[in-house]
Amino acid sequence: FKYADVLKACDNIQIFKLVVKTIAREHGLYATFMAKPKFGIAGSGMHCNMSLFTKDGQNAFYDEHDKRGMKLSDDAYYFLGGLMKHAYNYTAITNPTVNSYKRLVPGYEAPVYVAWAGSNRSPLIRVPASRGMGTRLELRSVDPTANPYLALAVLLEAGLDGIINKIEAPQPVEANIYTMSVEERNAAGIVDLPSTLHNALKALQKDEVVQAALGSHIYTNFLEAKRIEWASYATFV
Repeated sequence: FKYADVLKACDNIQIFKLVVKTIAREHGLYATFMAKPKFGIAGSGMHCNMSLFTKDGQNAFYDEHDKRGMKLSDDAYYFLGGLMKHAYNYTAITNPTVNSYKRLVPGYEAPVYVAWAGSNRSPLIRVPASRGMGTRLELRSVDPTANPYLALAVLLEAGLDGIINKIEAPQPVEANIYTMSVEERNAAGIVDLPSTLHNALKALQKDEVVQAALGSHIYTNFLEAKRIEWASYATFV
């Protein structure tokens, strides 16, 4: 599948999963999309690459005259700021299972820290090198257990909140965050993503922007279902 508008992209993700599982079953195999199926190796991610386009088809994230030298528009920086502001709180949606947080640990390529950069792959958000029509932001935390319709809804809402309220993105972090000490991360204003589904659910309850993206019905039922899932997990030794 190529890139597409947000709804078509969600449909494509679901079709891809169905096709892979069906073909695997026909060959006596089971295809899993769980975030961390095996200890000791990197898990499975579903990185989301996002761009906004104007009505006349131009990439709204591209600005050749960017004073910061990244060739990104003000809207791109604001969208980035919104993604980062709400990152801790929307993680329950983008990483919705107990197993999701087995992937979000240092040392296995998955992002753990809320920061952004260009070529650096240790932060949460990366700006791939392509510019012009290919200018985009890559959010690296999302995993394949996420419902793509819900995940992209909250990501879009977070980014648009950044544009509407002109939320400034912090400075990029080009250092390898995995090798930074706690003190160095704190000094740079780098926070961790939630370490468990339980913590992620508590954060979700504090963010009205993310809740609004889901709608009250989905938000309430999602929260109830995930609380039951966590409680069930917590009862086992």
